[in-house]
Amino acid sequence: MIDLARRTTLAAIAAAASFATPAATAAGYPDKPVKIIVAYPAGGDTDVLARWIGEKLGARWGQPVVVENRSGAAGSIGSAYVARAAADGYTLLLAPNTLAIVPHVLKPGTGADYDAQADFTPIAEIGTQSLFLASSQQSGVKSVKEVVAGVKAGTLQSYASPGAGSPMHILAELFDKAAGTRINQIPYRGSAPAIVDLVGGQVPLMYTTLGPITSYVANGKLRLLAVADPQRSPFAPEVPTFAELGYKNVEVGAWQALLGPRGLPAEVVQKLNAAVNEIIRMPDIVSRAAVMGLTPTGGAPEALARRIAAEDTRYARIIKEFGIQAN
Repeated sequence: MIDLARRTTLAAIAAAASFATPAATAAGYPDKPVKIIVAYPAGGDTDVLARWIGEKLGARWGQPVVVENRSGAAGSIGSAYVARAAADGYTLLLAPNTLAIVPHVLKPGTGADYDAQADFTPIAEIGTQSLFLASSQQSGVKSVKEVVAGVKAGTLQSYASPGAGSPMHILAELFDKAAGTRINQIPYRGSAPAIVDLVGGQVPLMYTTLGPITSYVANGKLRLLAVADPQRSPFAPEVPTFAELGYKNVEVGAWQALLGPRGLPAEVVQKLNAAVNEIIRMPDIVSRAAVMGLTPTGGAPEALARRIAAEDTRYARIIKEFGIQAN
């Protein structure tokens, strides 16, 4: 377990200036292709968002921005790859808040170890997303009440997740505690393959963001049962919150953000931050984000650093309480 007491909220930001390199601080950045690493398979929210952002950055810079998928170990393989990359602005990471969870779930010495605060330079938060509990058409489950009854009766035994240590896994543990149930997690290498099995009826339930399942909800193949927010989502206002249904403290959200390796020069951080803040407010990105169920946020690197620090601390406590470990 990482020693949280030794960390400070702005450690990654403060470290940036001391690691600057002449090549990275040149006014001509970028003067060659940039890679955005996505630590999950193609087709999920993070991958799609990275491609949108990469396309806009490439058009702005006149340089290719390539999205590279390095999936596995709940996103830790791709994240650790970026943590070890040169701090020159040419290898970036677009990641969900799983980034702050996984270090507490993986056993030391996995080869994919990293510290969510110390090993990255926060650049900009891109947006936030609600998490929903969804059921497959084949399951016949139409409400959270039926989920609880099915689990207790033994007719519902599993749910799909995009990986151990994901926000969806945390949400499942919080719901089990509130409902007095115990349902088995089936972890996948990301949301996209998990949703394939959910739609196909191989698994009855899944905790998920809205974007990848919107079309399946529309055609009746999937049903939204509850949202894990304090209030109902504006993207699905007909779906009740867990709290409305009587399950307290079942609140977990998701966010997406752009980061670089530790020590990314301040000039590069500022250039990327300004670009991202402009891109996420472009009308076409806003409309596409709405379909994904994502609310663009943006903000300063320091705000993202505070967000990571707060969630790092919160999830360390939850993971210890529930004894969560990667399979």
